[in-house]
Amino acid sequence: MPMRVVVDAACLANARGYGRFARELLSAMVAQAPEVEFVLLADARAAASVAADEALRGVRVVVVHTSESPTVAAASDGSRSVMDMLRFTIATWRARGDVFFSPSVYTYFPLPPGLPAVITVHDAIAERFPELTLPSWRARLFWRLKTRMALTQAKLVLTVSAFASREIASVHRVPSSRIRVAVEAPAAAYRPSDSAGDISAAAARAGLPAGARWFVYVGGFNPHKRLHDVVRAHAEVARGRNTPPHLVMVGSLSGDVFHGTRAAVCEAIARAGTDALVHWPGFVADEELRHLLSGAVALLLPSDNEGFGLPAVEAAACGTPVVATTASPLPELLAGGGLFVTPGDVPALISAMATLHDDADTRQRMGARAREQAAALSWDDAAASALRAIREVAA
Repeated sequence: MPMRVVVDAACLANARGYGRFARELLSAMVAQAPEVEFVLLADARAAASVAADEALRGVRVVVVHTSESPTVAAASDGSRSVMDMLRFTIATWRARGDVFFSPSVYTYFPLPPGLPAVITVHDAIAERFPELTLPSWRARLFWRLKTRMALTQAKLVLTVSAFASREIASVHRVPSSRIRVAVEAPAAAYRPSDSAGDISAAAARAGLPAGARWFVYVGGFNPHKRLHDVVRAHAEVARGRNTPPHLVMVGSLSGDVFHGTRAAVCEAIARAGTDALVHWPGFVADEELRHLLSGAVALLLPSDNEGFGLPAVEAAACGTPVVATTASPLPELLAGGGLFVTPGDVPALISAMATLHDDADTRQRMGARAREQAAALSWDDAAASALRAIREVAA
């Protein structure tokens, strides 16, 4: 009999990094292990994501009817109904799996007793910076309870980098012997743009004037991303230059379920007087985004903490250097492919941005190195690591 792996596929509908990780990893796992029977448990929204993914065609999907999609209900200040979670628990029990796999603790639900489980915890950001990620005491309490139960039920914990592994071991007091790492990678769409015309067209669609140069941020507008620092540093770099660089802030402008502070960022831009230089194109699809990244001076990610920092690696795959946080695996993953700054060190951020803006040789050299480093990462490797963990707990 083939090994049957029951998967919490609810997070496939998430539009941010959790969803990307789940979709890319599961697709690679299914391709690598045809002898394994995967059973995906999904609400209606996630089931639609599975149906749209050619790599998951033919995989068995069990639709669990819920009052609200888990990717919405598990918002930064939301909560899932007990009955909805119980429906997933019952569906897991009925699936009769040999192993349970969760691509993210974000959509975790209590498991049937005795079922061996591998549960993914992407980082320890919510624990290190609770006020910046979870806006109320209620949200912080629910997150702690959910994470604690997940770690108790998990036989092994999967995470996305050696840095995140150390964070989880330290913050959650999980023995390193129980942690396995599946390193993320850029999606296939991310590669250098084919032509200057494609870059110019994407820039125009983002609202940039002809001939402009720009920095880009990609992600959620969340407090721990330190976007106020980005705004201050950008304003300083732009000041006094005849052709000041623009700043493109890529990310969903509505419907984000995570704790966001875009209004406060807009106020910071107004105070800096750089409204005309900052652009908000909203969500940008991968094929379009690669052109914006390919033409950028650098990708900015000076967060308080990143378990991985996928936008930086995606930019690197396009041949674009990064200015990113030292509180992440990026200084190791993209060594030589950018400049790395301590969270909150605005003078260092300004200096790094100015260097890449003004020094074409450094920018080109770091961009080439960034691309080399990103090319060494693959979802096939990540899937092999996840499958080893699953087989280990099934043994």
